[in-house]
Amino acid sequence: MLRIDLTTREVTEYPITDEQRRLYLGGKVLAARILADLITGPLDPFGPENVIVVTTGPLTGTGAPMASRFNVSTISPLTGLLTSSNCGGSFGLHLKKAGCDGVVITGRAEGPVWLEITEDGVRFHDASPLWGMTTGATQAALPPRTGKLVIGPAGENRVRYAGLVSDDRMAARGGVGAVFGAKNLKALVAHGRRVVPVARPERFRDLQKDWVQELRSHPITGRQLPRLGTAGLLSGMQAHRMLATRNFSRGRFDQFDAVSGETLAEEHLVRNGGCTGCPVHCGREVILPEKAGNGAPEAGDAAATGWGPEVTPAAANGRASGGGRKGRRVKGPELETIVLLGPNLENADLAEIIRLNHQLDELGMDSISTGGTIAFAMELNEKGLWENGLRFGRVENLSQLLDDIAHRRGIGDLLAEGSRRLAERFGGKGFAMQVKGMELPAYEPRAAVGQGLGYAVSNRGGCHLNAGYLAVLEGLGLEMDPYTPRAKAALTILMQDLMEAISAAGNCLFSSYDVFPAALLNRPNGWLTRAVNRLLPWAGGPVALLLRLRWMPVHLPGLPLTRALEAVTGMKMDLGRLKLIGERGYNLERLVNTRLGMTAADDDLPERLKAVEQVPGDPRTKVPLEPMKRQYYRLRGWTDAGVPTPGLLRRLGIQ
Repeated sequence: MLRIDLTTREVTEYPITDEQRRLYLGGKVLAARILADLITGPLDPFGPENVIVVTTGPLTGTGAPMASRFNVSTISPLTGLLTSSNCGGSFGLHLKKAGCDGVVITGRAEGPVWLEITEDGVRFHDASPLWGMTTGATQAALPPRTGKLVIGPAGENRVRYAGLVSDDRMAARGGVGAVFGAKNLKALVAHGRRVVPVARPERFRDLQKDWVQELRSHPITGRQLPRLGTAGLLSGMQAHRMLATRNFSRGRFDQFDAVSGETLAEEHLVRNGGCTGCPVHCGREVILPEKAGNGAPEAGDAAATGWGPEVTPAAANGRASGGGRKGRRVKGPELETIVLLGPNLENADLAEIIRLNHQLDELGMDSISTGGTIAFAMELNEKGLWENGLRFGRVENLSQLLDDIAHRRGIGDLLAEGSRRLAERFGGKGFAMQVKGMELPAYEPRAAVGQGLGYAVSNRGGCHLNAGYLAVLEGLGLEMDPYTPRAKAALTILMQDLMEAISAAGNCLFSSYDVFPAALLNRPNGWLTRAVNRLLPWAGGPVALLLRLRWMPVHLPGLPLTRALEAVTGMKMDLGRLKLIGERGYNLERLVNTRLGMTAADDDLPERLKAVEQVPGDPRTKVPLEPMKRQYYRLRGWTDAGVPTPGLLRRLGIQ
């Protein structure tokens, strides 16, 4: 681990002990430990006292499937709390090749810089010629055959939800790119020839082969995600009233078919893509549609994305139609982008969503917070609280609006602050779809109340993954009763802890899908699946008992991660140890947030989701947050104020 002071340009080693590696593993959990050591209280996220921690996991760079991930943690300018943002670009792999597991960045550079990290050390370069460039143009201007992590204009101008881009993948959430911009840090570049050591190489090679086979034979990672990508979930969300529509006022979109995953595959897909070394290929490569009368929009240098020059979709591997259009191949939109820039704005133009998605990537801006903030502004305008000219269903001016946000021009300067700050200025807090300042992703929680609980208690704010993603049990995989609060607290904790640990290892969270037996997903109407769905609401007691267990010397079928960690690191690992790492990380992040001023009152949802029935006349279609939250605190071992107790911290080994 390197520590880089941008103010003094001093580079030192940041000491990590073997005991800390055992307790915190890597990724976001190790980053939480580092931030807990360095952050003592409230601070200005844009000030030099803020800290950026970039960490890999022990599986990053080993060739393990779905393990190219790296993490960026800091104090968020959007929430004022600890945020972590995950990315599947190649930067983490190249950082490992440079002989480095992570970087701790402090201070602020006097002028724009980019840093080059190699086996020989760190070099500072003048980034003035790169300042103002899009993320694609920036990557094209940096040395080839290296790992790059860059900001665009949104980060430079401190848009509070600016992200970081590596290749065509983004660490988007929480404003990590804005913190880079505040530190005058345009880019990190890493390269080297180091090979990640593996403790038991033969054992690991056998595990790799079996793991890839498991992923390819599973109905989600082997069939749904390769065929339709994350957009394949839109159909289930529409069916279950879970599709955020018109600023979360509804759960279904009348023109859903126009923006579905099936339509994306049939009309726009060129071929599958994805993160480096991933066998699932859930990413979409599409043609960037031309805007009528204007030609293709400017979007930086395509060479930086790695997609290549012009191509006719029908000729691309014979995989997709694309209507025979010609144009530049770009990364297609993911589920969150389609929903937040589509149904949530009452926008049924999928071609426009593709253009806006590419523009956001080039500007370096989070599509979830962008879409959520614009939807809130549209409703403010509709209700006469802020006359801004934005209206649901009108999307012809959105491209210019995104550029204005990234450069803080006109109303874009206000929108760049996010929906919570807009509500503080103009009102409308009850329909500002955010938690702790972070805009909600695409899942309407009044049709999945466990997901609503997860949103409320999530450490980084409105996040579906840090929330535990209980939607997968409430309709998007299994189909337990989505309205009952029964067992939701216990299941949320279990899912959160496992996902924290998987992320700490350097793995994509989609690898956790294999935990769900294929027999249940392949036969949704079979007697066994129906029985499981009926029993899950009554599983709170057994799951709560499982949460208390500290010793589980087993390896869970469908989760080869524990055996892979043993083979790579030489450390003992099993389900109990893995779960404990996740629990430790979740509590440590909570501890940092309480130090930053967060209270139980911040574990809340917008009033619309708690008090307004999604289906008029059906009282079940509201989130019964308070009873679930009390149960969640009790099972977590937190006080009524939502603070981890000293006894819990001792049991977890958190000093």
